[in-house]
Amino acid sequence: MLPTKPTREFVTGLPKAELHLHIEGTLEPELKLKLAKKNNIDIGQSTIEDVKKSLEFNDLVSFLNVYYPAMEVLQDESDFYELAMAYLKKAHQNGIKHTEIFFDPQAHTARGISFETVIMGLSSAVQDARAFGVDASLIMCFLRDLTSESARQTLEEALPFADLINGVGLDSDEHHNPPMKFAQEFHTAASYGFNLTMHADVDQVHSIDHIREALEVIGVQRLDHGTNILEDPDLVDFVVQKNIGLTSCPLSNSLVTKNNGISDNKGKELIELLNKGVKMTVNSDDPAYFGGYVVDNFMELIDNNGLTSEQVVQLAKNSFEISWISDNQKELYLEQIEAYINDFIE
Repeated sequence: MLPTKPTREFVTGLPKAELHLHIEGTLEPELKLKLAKKNNIDIGQSTIEDVKKSLEFNDLVSFLNVYYPAMEVLQDESDFYELAMAYLKKAHQNGIKHTEIFFDPQAHTARGISFETVIMGLSSAVQDARAFGVDASLIMCFLRDLTSESARQTLEEALPFADLINGVGLDSDEHHNPPMKFAQEFHTAASYGFNLTMHADVDQVHSIDHIREALEVIGVQRLDHGTNILEDPDLVDFVVQKNIGLTSCPLSNSLVTKNNGISDNKGKELIELLNKGVKMTVNSDDPAYFGGYVVDNFMELIDNNGLTSEQVVQLAKNSFEISWISDNQKELYLEQIEAYINDFIE
């Protein structure tokens, strides 16, 4: 039975998928310091408190200015394995059964780390996570503030490892970097059979135009963030008809939309879209930076937006329904949700 109000216990045990998670964004302070010491890298921080104090940002650009330098501690295959495994264990603790993980190869190849080093470390962790019941796959993202030629080269590098990559995405600074900048690269990726998604970050310059390009021209199968779609009811109808899901991240929304001390988790928009039939999902984005993993993001909406138990369950179902797994897998996970609800005692 469903609890009167969704509790942390209920949300944690509820089977769910996570579809918007940047593996580099799971680099917790403890692991950052450990890898810096192992690889003899001076990061200018020597304690957990030092690392936490460095996490100061109030918009997307200032966040990225903190985010990318931190990756310097990731040097060899074992580092990427340890990073991914640490997240996958947390995913298990959060009741995640399936996760589709973003990674940013250009952020590593630009500093001399080979594509092979990155992908083999991550994919080894993905394989080993099956031992404790977490099914995972990898989504390679292009950095949109780099050139389309850089994206083309990255796609070329990825092809020998295509069987280890489930899809292609687009992230980083959206300003002056619309989806159409990468139309050819996404067309090529689709021709090789990769699934497609793109970030449409909240409240950006030309947000609705970028959403329209991603949906109508590029033809993405999912939209990451994307709550500005409410500015165009016709596009809302479009994603409902096409069964295109959105991956919302409440805690990261709160921090990158901070204006004069006021934050907006976009929970109101998420619930409005959910009520309109859009396949909304809840995810943790960059949890080491934004203060919480997927259960924390659900609790943010429960505590501050009155999310009901029925809505929590619908969001969990949506996460499997818009994931890039087989119909048989989806059916099995949805059955797990029903069994969990039937057995849950408040």
